[in-house]
Amino acid sequence: MSKIHILNGAQPYAFAPGGLNATLAERAKTTLAAQGHEVRLTTIAEGYDVEAEVEAHRWADAVILQFPVNWMGVPWSFKKYMDEVYTAGMDGRLTRGDGRTAEAPKANYGMGGTLAGKRYMISATLNAPAEAFDDPAEPFFEGMSMDDLLRPVHLNAKFFGMTPLPSFGAFDVMKDADVAGDLARFDAHLSRVFAEEAHAAA
Repeated sequence: MSKIHILNGAQPYAFAPGGLNATLAERAKTTLAAQGHEVRLTTIAEGYDVEAEVEAHRWADAVILQFPVNWMGVPWSFKKYMDEVYTAGMDGRLTRGDGRTAEAPKANYGMGGTLAGKRYMISATLNAPAEAFDDPAEPFFEGMSMDDLLRPVHLNAKFFGMTPLPSFGAFDVMKDADVAGDLARFDAHLSRVFAEEAHAAA
């Protein structure tokens, strides 16, 4: 079975204490462990060891990035984690620099990753309703998908050579939450994605 590292990237605020993200992260840990996977969980807002996190990325077959979308991206504490952990891993453990060489200094930017064969999955919670996405008639996102919005997160993982698993989104969580429905969809998503992952690895 797979080794899975879960990152809970929620930043607690008075108006959004991070309960749903904590629930999803713990649910993933419990569900996947019950399926026989070896699972580690880091709750970023509680603190972390940079070197241990670099090694956890190297240890894992898959990384789950669990976070609320704050101002169209990850929360500041998760960005700080990335700045610290990912930069430390640029010594060859996560990537060999930025992929360019002295012989071809303009080619292959971003292709120096050393985590080829490893997967990642985005699981995001959003205030936006699902209907705001994938619809050119909606004036804000103008047809963008959730994955389009989170392209920088995908590119961070690609920088290390990782391959995406299907993303999960819990939408409209502030104004019209359906926690029971989200949890049911999340369970089904995990079962489908990691059953396929186990099959691919077999």
